[in-house]
Amino acid sequence: MTADSPPSDTKSGSSTQSSGIAARIVPDFIRKRYVLKFAVAFAFVMLIIGCVGAIGYSQTQGTVEQNTENQLTSTAKLQADSMGEWVEGMRRQTILLSEGEAVQDGNAESIDAYVSTKKSSVSLEMKNIHYVDASDGSVVASTREGYDGRELSNVSAPWGQQSFYDQLSRHSSVAITNSSYYSGAFSGRVIAFASPVRSQEDGYIVTVGRAEQRVQGLYQPIEGGETVIINGNNEQVLSNGSADQAYTSVESDGDETTAQFERRNDEVIAYTEVPGTDWTVITSTPTSQAFAVRNEVGLNILAMLAVALLGLALTGVVLGRHTVVPIQRLQRKTAEMENGNLDIDLATDRDDEIGHLFAGFKNMRDALREQISEARKAREDAEAARAETEQMNEHLETKANEYRSIMDDAAAGDLTVRMDPESKNDAMSQIGRTFNEMLGEIEATTEQLKNFAGEVATASEQVTASSEEVRSASEQVTESIQEISDGAERQNDSLLTVSSEMDGLSTTTEQIAASSNEVADLAERTAQTGQEGREAAQQAIEGMNSIKAESEGTVTEIEQLQEEVAQIDELLEFITEMANQTNMLALNANIEASRSANGEDSGFGAVAEEVKELATDTKDAAEDIEARLEQIKNQTDTTTTEVRKTSNEIAEHTDSVLEAADALEEIAGYAQETNTGVQEISAATQQQAAATQQVVAMVDEAATISEETTTEAENVAAAAEEQTTALTEVSRSASDLATQASQLSEALDRFDTDAHDRKPSQQLTSKQTEEKVTLNRDNTENRTDSTSADVEGETRQSAEEHDAFSFAESPTKSRQSDKKED
Repeated sequence: MTADSPPSDTKSGSSTQSSGIAARIVPDFIRKRYVLKFAVAFAFVMLIIGCVGAIGYSQTQGTVEQNTENQLTSTAKLQADSMGEWVEGMRRQTILLSEGEAVQDGNAESIDAYVSTKKSSVSLEMKNIHYVDASDGSVVASTREGYDGRELSNVSAPWGQQSFYDQLSRHSSVAITNSSYYSGAFSGRVIAFASPVRSQEDGYIVTVGRAEQRVQGLYQPIEGGETVIINGNNEQVLSNGSADQAYTSVESDGDETTAQFERRNDEVIAYTEVPGTDWTVITSTPTSQAFAVRNEVGLNILAMLAVALLGLALTGVVLGRHTVVPIQRLQRKTAEMENGNLDIDLATDRDDEIGHLFAGFKNMRDALREQISEARKAREDAEAARAETEQMNEHLETKANEYRSIMDDAAAGDLTVRMDPESKNDAMSQIGRTFNEMLGEIEATTEQLKNFAGEVATASEQVTASSEEVRSASEQVTESIQEISDGAERQNDSLLTVSSEMDGLSTTTEQIAASSNEVADLAERTAQTGQEGREAAQQAIEGMNSIKAESEGTVTEIEQLQEEVAQIDELLEFITEMANQTNMLALNANIEASRSANGEDSGFGAVAEEVKELATDTKDAAEDIEARLEQIKNQTDTTTTEVRKTSNEIAEHTDSVLEAADALEEIAGYAQETNTGVQEISAATQQQAAATQQVVAMVDEAATISEETTTEAENVAAAAEEQTTALTEVSRSASDLATQASQLSEALDRFDTDAHDRKPSQQLTSKQTEEKVTLNRDNTENRTDSTSADVEGETRQSAEEHDAFSFAESPTKSRQSDKKED
């Protein structure tokens, strides 16, 4: 129940806060009448539904209008793209026709054949092809019958006017007529395109395309829609309907990628530019057709809203009639019950919540009748009980005064008084009996305390005497332990001296072992160095042998080089001889040239002169090469001599290295023997050092034992002193206990008791008191014996440790100590 309280409090607080807010907002005349609350609630709900419906209606209309606008602008953009593609296709075909090879030479027959041939290969929308010569103002060739050779002045179409061609330059691509025109040959409106022929002055290819068919095929998303195309002068170019109005106020923003939307009088329009032209596509739709869906959806929403409000109103009337009226009737009956009329009729034939509410009030009325009857009976019973209670209170007050008087006497020290437990009230009787039992126990306890205080005083005097004896014995034990401690300390000093000397001996032995190890290492390194020297000498011998072999090979190569140089020398002599002969031949040619009588052979003389110069240069080069070869030959001879000398010296030094290798091998053997001897010395020294270290460890252990013995002896001496001090305190405490026992006896004499007249079981007999005193004395003696045993055990342990050290130090002294101990 407690766990559920906080949520209930929270809900109650929230409900109270909400009620307070409602009380400040809602007027009193509405809060006090359920009918008005019900009507206001239904009106508020209907208002909310109406607002939601209005918002939904507005949003739906806006959404439908936006969809219509998007649909029209998308249609205008698609139509503009379609017309742009058609215009671009006609342009490309016109340019291709004007760039044909057949029209570049200006031959009329070739051009006529060309346009006739191309007529069958172009698109179906291109109806005619003309070749126009603007310089003489005539049609040179045409696919339309009767137009060949016609003067432009006799052509009624816009492309027959000279101004149409003036807008073209040599570098312009295509010209388009500003508007479509009617062609009787095709019974429809067409548009003309013109493109200049690049190699012919004033030569143009003119094509005529049927645009009306393309416009008629444009998609119209809304029934009744029309499409009009106007040019930059707001003149109509094409139309797919009967519209003939001029859209003079349409101004495009120049963006070909977007379309604009406007509302005008009884129609809506969307327009955008045709890519690549100054045309504008305008799609128009009557407003009634464009927003027909919006109007229909709006009417449907309004109808649904009206039905919902009407249904809600009918529901409110029905609920009010079946709820408000019964509640008002129940309110009137409740008012009669407030006035005291509990016989009203609360019967109803309804089985819903209202019927349950009537049944609840009926049950509440019946329960109220029963509670009123029970309350009357309870009031009579309460008056009778009050009289009995007043009598009991008087009796209890009298008995309490009697008990208070007896308690005052007991508090004053009279423990012989007793209460009269007879009473009309069981609790007061129990209090009297319990108080008498308690006072009897206190009286017996006080008597026992008097007897025990006397016995405690006697026992305290005995304990004081015993503690004095124990204190004297403890002082003697302390003196003996102090002597043992002094002896153990002297023995510890001797052991420390021996340990120091043994440490020095161990250090010296370890130094000898370390020096032996160093000598052994040096000998081993000497042997290794000798071995390495021998190996190095062997490698040097092998290297010298290799050098010797290479030097011999070098000598052989140099000798071969000398032979090659000799051959080159012979070749140079041959070249020199050939140069001399060439020179002679050139000289003879010169002579022959000089003998010639006419100047026609001057060329032969020049050739002879050139041959002579070439022979001279060849001879000079051969002499230079010969001089250089002579130097190389001399250098080769010198090198051969040096190499042979080096080879001989290498052979001599190889023998010396062999002798050094043998000597190094003998040194390595001697070093190995030295290493073996030093290793044996080092091993023996290390064994001696280990033995010395063991002796040092034993001496350290003996010194440690001696030090521990000294420490334990000092501890035992301190414990004995503490025991003596404790015994002194025990003696003092026993004296104080005797004094306090006397004071307790004097204090207990203040109480009046007659416990000696009572049963023996309620008193402590003298035998029990004597047993308690004896028990206390035994406990004191046991503690004293335990302390003496501890001191004796520690003394014996110190003596055993002293004997063990004496045995380790000297076997003779150990045997003497054993005999003395026996």
